This record gives sequence, C-alpha cells and structure tokens, in this order.
Amino acid sequence: MKSRIRRLVLALPAAALLLAATGAVQAQGHADYPNRPVKIIVAYPPGQSTDIATRYFANKLTLAMGQSFVVENRAGASGNIGTAAAARATPDGYTLVMGASGTHAMNPALFDNPGFDAEKDFDAIMLTALIPFAISVGPNSNVNSLTELVAMARKQPDKINAAIPSVTGQLVFEMLKQRDVPLFPVKFKGSGDSMTAVMGGHVQVLIDTVAATRTGLGKIKPLAVTTAAPMASMPGVKTAGDQGLANFNIAAWNALMAPHGVPADIQQKLAVEMRKILDLPETQKALADLGFERAPVMNTTELNAWLREERRSYLQVIKTAQMKPE
Repeated sequence: MKSRIRRLVLALPAAALLLAATGAVQAQGHADYPNRPVKIIVAYPPGQSTDIATRYFANKLTLAMGQSFVVENRAGASGNIGTAAAARATPDGYTLVMGASGTHAMNPALFDNPGFDAEKDFDAIMLTALIPFAISVGPNSNVNSLTELVAMARKQPDKINAAIPSVTGQLVFEMLKQRDVPLFPVKFKGSGDSMTAVMGGHVQVLIDTVAATRTGLGKIKPLAVTTAAPMASMPGVKTAGDQGLANFNIAAWNALMAPHGVPADIQQKLAVEMRKILDLPETQKALADLGFERAPVMNTTELNAWLREERRSYLQVIKTAQMKPE
C-alpha cells in the first residue's frame, strides 16, 4: 500500500506538468485564432440579401483577423440543409453560419424535424441586421396608404390579391389577416416574379422585404414599412403602426452563429470584431443600401433572451395560422 501511495505522489508533479502543458497549448491555439481559413455557411442561394450581407462581413473579418473568411452557400429545404450542416460541424470556430429568422425562428415551428435544434445546437455570436418588410401596391393603383388598403380589404374580403414571395412574407400576410385585413394570397417562387406580377397589374399588393422592394422603387408604390419607426431607406413611407395597425412591428433578421461548443474565448473574439465592423459608418451605409436596419446592441444574455422571444412569437403566429412548409 505504501509503495502504491509513493508511486502516486511521485506521479503527481509529472501529471501537473502535463496538464499545464496541455492547457498552454490550448490557450495558445485559441490566442492565435484564426490560424487557417474560416467558413461561413449561408443556407440560401448566392445573390440573396443575406448572402450579400454575409459576404460583406466575411470580407471585413478577413481584413480584421488576418485569415480568409469564406462564404459557402448550402441552399435547400427552406434553409434546413445548410443549417443542419452547420449544426454538425466541429465546434472549433472554423465553421460558422449566418443564422436567419427563417432558419432559426420559423423553421422550428414549421417542420417537425428540420434536422437541428435552433436553440441547443447553436451559440449566437452577434445579431447583425434586421430585415424589415414593406407593403406595396402597383403603379396604377388608386390606393395611396395602408389605411385605405385596410378599409378596402375589409369591404371586399379575399378579393384583393397579395403577392407572397417567401415564407417570411407569408408570416407578415398572416399577421395582417389576424388583424382583420382579409387579403387573398398568391404565392410566388421569389421576389423577381412577384415584383413583375405587381408591376404588370396581375396582382394588386406586394408583401416583401424592404431590401427587395427598393429594387422596384419608382415602379411600385410602397404604402407602409413594418418597423417601429420610419426608415431612411424608404423616405416618405409611414409605418404600419402609424396607419392604424398597433404594434405591427416585424422584421426578419440575421445573426452570426457558431455550432454549440465553440470555446468562449473564440466566440468573444469574433463578437468583438463584429461589433467593430457593425459600428463602422460604411457598414451602416452598406446595410441601409440593402434595405436592412441596424440591429440593436445586446450582450449574450440579452441576445439569447431576444432569440427565445422571437421563436415564441413566430410559433404563435404560425400555429394560429396553421401554416405549413412549402
């Protein structure tokens, strides 16, 4: 027994040195992060607004951190394919994902099994932008305000067609419906087709992001934005709340995320650099030019609470409307 104890005592210094050395290597590994290229998965096709914004951030992170940040588009299944791939990635900080309200708030409510757990499989690093919506009419419409459109819809239930180019656009449509604005939905595969239909007079109303709507300014007539305050990128357009729809405040969003388990110091390093990038005047202009709105500044605790509330809010609307995945 005494000899066993003696061997254990003699082994302790060596074990301590090994642990210290291991800790030093790990700390050094995190201190020089990133020491190789970093991949940011975008679960949508190239050219979509989330993709464009992510490429902007990737370029800025490359300049700031001295390693390439590369965007990888993995579209499909309403964003579930790319998001599930990110959830399965090694949590070492070298695979990130640009989370979105569609993938991380809507899909968990729409799909029985999207292939990931939006809360447990990801750690949110930074909310990057809000993506508000606009409600518009065609160029030849006699409707000049959301108030007029609401009154007309209530007099003619389900007679006024509304182009819906996305599942998030459908969410806005359902919110209108739940406030007794009975429009008739016409679904399209994307913003381009729906915009063409409205400009051609085939559909009377368009519900799409401000980012997409701005491409048609001068050809369509925006009636309202879904933000709490008017947007500089949509001058002269009032909010839905200012036109009689109280608390009608909804925006899609993007948030840089990592697979759950990425070391805290790596997450913090990314968050610090992202905050610097978001505070740049040129970044604010770039986001505004896309029709995005600056995201509120939140710490990790506040951001996680905000994301939980977003998921709860989306779930409530989706279940009430009995929405189904496309």
